[in-house]
Amino acid sequence: MLLTLTTTHHPATDLGHLLVKHPDRVQSFDLPTGAAHVFYPEADEARCTAALLVEVDPLKLGGGRGRRQSSAPEGFTLGQYVNDRPYAASSLLSSALAKVFRSALRGESRDRPELAATAIPLTVRVPVLRCRGGADLAVRVFAPLGWTVTATPIPLDEAYPEWGDSRYVDLTLSGTLRLADALNHLYVLLPVLDDAKHYWVAPDEVDKLLRAGSGWLAGHPERALIIRRYLAHRRALAGAALARLTALRPDDEPPTDDSVDPAADGAGTTAAHRAPLAVLRREAVLTALRDSGARRVLDLGCGGGALLTALVADRRFTEVVGVDVADRSLALAARRLRLDRLPERQRERIRLRQSALTYRDDRLRGYDAAVLMEVVEHLDPPRLPALQDAVFGHARPGTVVVTTPNVEYNVRYEGLGPGRFRHADHRFEWTRAEFAAWVERVAATHGYTATITGVGDADPEVGTPTQMAVLTRDDRNEETDR
Repeated sequence: MLLTLTTTHHPATDLGHLLVKHPDRVQSFDLPTGAAHVFYPEADEARCTAALLVEVDPLKLGGGRGRRQSSAPEGFTLGQYVNDRPYAASSLLSSALAKVFRSALRGESRDRPELAATAIPLTVRVPVLRCRGGADLAVRVFAPLGWTVTATPIPLDEAYPEWGDSRYVDLTLSGTLRLADALNHLYVLLPVLDDAKHYWVAPDEVDKLLRAGSGWLAGHPERALIIRRYLAHRRALAGAALARLTALRPDDEPPTDDSVDPAADGAGTTAAHRAPLAVLRREAVLTALRDSGARRVLDLGCGGGALLTALVADRRFTEVVGVDVADRSLALAARRLRLDRLPERQRERIRLRQSALTYRDDRLRGYDAAVLMEVVEHLDPPRLPALQDAVFGHARPGTVVVTTPNVEYNVRYEGLGPGRFRHADHRFEWTRAEFAAWVERVAATHGYTATITGVGDADPEVGTPTQMAVLTRDDRNEETDR
């Protein structure tokens, strides 16, 4: 089985430092089920590709002491030797990743510590992956994590197209992520898509899952499926993992994607799976901040730190401050950012502050920009004037970016009947006219000029799922004009 990892970061050969594998050498490693080899098909400053090739020994795979083969059909004596395990990406490849790239999985690099903490352009290809659920499932599990996913079904026989597709896909992932995040996604999700494990799943697998899923699994829209499959459908282990994962996430932390409440009946088979709204929203906010020229940015109501991670990865933002009222949210954000592992120079750019957004806080004054991403709808309407005064009247950042759900779009989600909001913690959801009126009032009261746009696929009748406003302080505009 084969996996390739490519970057165009300059110089691209820094990939060798991150993986701790020299591009000029082929390195081999013994595995309990065979051997793994790391080599570089291409390596120059413009483009570098690392390949992991795993050779599986069927005798080792079938002869391990105490091992139970989940892939062998019951009653088929040779099933432990005659199967697709040596050829298709599975938990065997996942285990090889954990052994061969151990320090990279932890986000550690002695030679390039700052690069290890930085998102870089990556392309991952797994040419043969068993995907129980088809290509659509591959998109559903990887796309919400920031990947552009191409999953091409492999035909049973190219000479006989009428036979249809096999259960395998050729998977390509492209995105700008930290290498550690990319490897942890693969470590968890390759066996999830295969829906089988080559070893007996014990209780310690829960710890492995939560460790590798730190910072992304709690808010994943397919969280339940991922947990269930990773733990080989062992109900007790899956229940324990879900309970521990829920305990890590504060009740008052806004969900990663408010597209629709997971508890809504029938929710889940919607456009949110086809287009990862959380990723689109985050990219729209980042684009607005970049266009504003901001260098020092506040993430107000930062929750678990999804936006903070993206802000820190962009070097043009010289100071990034996450603000939340819940200390548990800030602890989760610190864990997601891996503050205890970041180099000192990188850590100096980041601040986490506990503060209520409905009270004036002098520590938040003087910043170039602030973000209220999916925050205002979590406040009771009578508290909105206090937020407006604290943010727009007192802190007065040069630019404020606000996103909130468009309630008119809710009719496009299955399971959301009349009067139901996208998440149980939402106190209200605005129509486009209501949002525009609020933005106009805030801008007129506090001296801002506003522009309203949408995020996500636009529906001709009900608009986009998310609405976004960019408010720019008028006196800053006048200074720029002068």
